[in-house]
Amino acid sequence: MAKNKKNFKKFLVTRYWNVIGAISGLILSIQPVYAADDTIWNRFSDIMKDVYGQVAGISTIVAVTAAAIALLVRMISRNQRAVDEATSWLKRIVVAWIVLNCLGFIVAYLQPLVEGGQYNG
Repeated sequence: MAKNKKNFKKFLVTRYWNVIGAISGLILSIQPVYAADDTIWNRFSDIMKDVYGQVAGISTIVAVTAAAIALLVRMISRNQRAVDEATSWLKRIVVAWIVLNCLGFIVAYLQPLVEGGQYNG
């Protein structure tokens, strides 16, 4: 009997903290949505702009580093196959960097077209 009481008390304490955690999580997740001037879509847009800025910055650093390595291989290597592969990698790096950096322009151009969830074009 004492063991059952102990297990039941442990069960109640666990459930209590589960409910407290769930309510706290709900309050923390709903609070930014109900801010006076901010909507969830404006907040999402701000977050995505920040993430895109970080990705663009990191992609530039990575692209420059990889391009430098490809150019070094191209200049130093005596093997024609390695030179050809370095050249193809250099082309891929440049194309990928251009695509990543143009995504911001594409989104900025398309956003006014679909403003408010309806296509006005």
